[in-house]
Amino acid sequence: MGELEESRTPRRGWRIALVSLVVFGLATGVAGCTTPTGAPAPAPSTSAQASPTPTVAAEPATVVLTPEKDATFVNPVSEVLAVVDNGTVYNAVLKETATGEVIDGERDPSGSKWSSKTPLKFDTAYTLDVTVVNPEGDQSNRVSTFNTVPASHEADAILYPGAGSTVGVGQPLEFNFSEPVANKEAVENAIKITTSTGQVGAFRWYTDQMVRYRAADYWPANSQVNVDMKLLGIDIGNGMIANFNKNYNVNIGNKVVMEADAANMSVSILVNDQVARTFSATLGDTEFPSASGYIVITADKQRYATFKAASIGLKPGDPGDYGSVDVEFATRLSKSGIFIHQATASAMPYLGVANLSHGCIGLSAEGAGWVFQNMRAGDLVHTVGTPNETIAPTDGFGDWNIPFEQYASR
Repeated sequence: MGELEESRTPRRGWRIALVSLVVFGLATGVAGCTTPTGAPAPAPSTSAQASPTPTVAAEPATVVLTPEKDATFVNPVSEVLAVVDNGTVYNAVLKETATGEVIDGERDPSGSKWSSKTPLKFDTAYTLDVTVVNPEGDQSNRVSTFNTVPASHEADAILYPGAGSTVGVGQPLEFNFSEPVANKEAVENAIKITTSTGQVGAFRWYTDQMVRYRAADYWPANSQVNVDMKLLGIDIGNGMIANFNKNYNVNIGNKVVMEADAANMSVSILVNDQVARTFSATLGDTEFPSASGYIVITADKQRYATFKAASIGLKPGDPGDYGSVDVEFATRLSKSGIFIHQATASAMPYLGVANLSHGCIGLSAEGAGWVFQNMRAGDLVHTVGTPNETIAPTDGFGDWNIPFEQYASR
């Protein structure tokens, strides 16, 4: 045992010496690879020279909103837009500022544009809130608040005859605007009037606020006229914006025309060009002759009426002053006071004998009652045999006294 222990001791020392030798040799090898004093240092490797590639900031998406922020007098039919460059619309909300009511809109297939799809209201504040995103996914937001055209600059119109009315073949269409119309051509282009027979017609402006439309000839009997007005958003002039679209029909009845002959003191009433009734009459006397030509019956009918001489400019003591008289079955022809009516008791004996009226057409109770019951607004009265001129076109509806080729002149 003792010998064995002695034999192992040198081996353990040899292993230690061997390790020391290896360590020394490695150290010597490293020292032998160092650069001698005075020698140039080796150039660094290429990988050691290159600097890291700098990170480029993502370009943000940009968006243009229409209308711009704080815009006023925005036309309610104007399209509200959000147009994006270098990105897409992520979200867009257009709403009434006060109520929060959301307005319909949609994004185009490319995603770069959002637009409103319904007209806005007048005199209302709106908020457009848009979020956009660039290709890298970065979001940004823009908001525009704006106001539409105020109530002070809205323009409306009253239409005659109204929707669904039934009128005679001679009734012109009349449009009365609440504001003067400077852009007349734009208004005419926005109104389309059609009939089943495709009649040619024309507008005539009597004032800057009143325009009428009639065809070259009477409306076809028992037909329908369609009036399609696409005026919403039209600038009629002076910053006034039309606030409506309307589409409606007017029904046309039989063709009914009264032929009144002042020389023979009689009237004949034709229905669809066939004589239906004939009555003796008294028309305007030599001082107040009846108007000649065509007059369209109005919608004003009074079963009982009181006529006053003062309404036609007569004063007590003037020749022809009749004070006031009560009449029956009064059907108005003009604003200036021309009627078809039952003749007064004192005039009854003169029917078919003499003209005694102040321009009206006096008939028997039967005749005036028949007219009252059977003739309507838009039917025509054609008076001949009188020295008087035609009535002014706007004293009622005297439009048919103007040749069609002249009617469209302004």
